[in-house]
This record gives sequence, C-alpha cells and structure tokens, in this order.
Amino acid sequence: PQLDAVSIPEGKDDAAIRSRLLAEFNLEVGAGVGELAGRQWRIGLLGSSSSAVNIARCLTAFEAVLTS
Repeated sequence: PQLDAVSIPEGKDDAAIRSRLLAEFNLEVGAGVGELAGRQWRIGLLGSSSSAVNIARCLTAFEAVLTS
C-alpha cells in the first residue's frame, strides 16, 4: 500500500493537528476525503518515507502533537 489511513482520535481537531505537524515537524499529512473528511488522516508510505528512521520520526511527531 502507498498510503496508511489513520483514524483521528475523538475530540481532536483535524486541521489544527495537521497544521502543527507541518509547522513544527515539517510533516505533511493528508486529510480524509469525502465522507472520511475529519475522520481520518492519510500518511504516504513511498520511498524514503517508509524507512524505519522516518517512520519513527512520524510517530514521535504525532505523539508530541496529540499529547500536548
């Protein structure tokens, strides 16, 4: 698969979190499309994005933003 769909935790602001990820971690995450808008994020898994180091960075960024 080239994308990983992740459910947005209940009570979290989709756009605000994606904005923080981009501003603070230079991590661009796609929004859900159609009926999944506001309910899921789309994370690319192509090329260097799928390396173990970059996956760990992605998870660390999500943890930092979702827990603050």
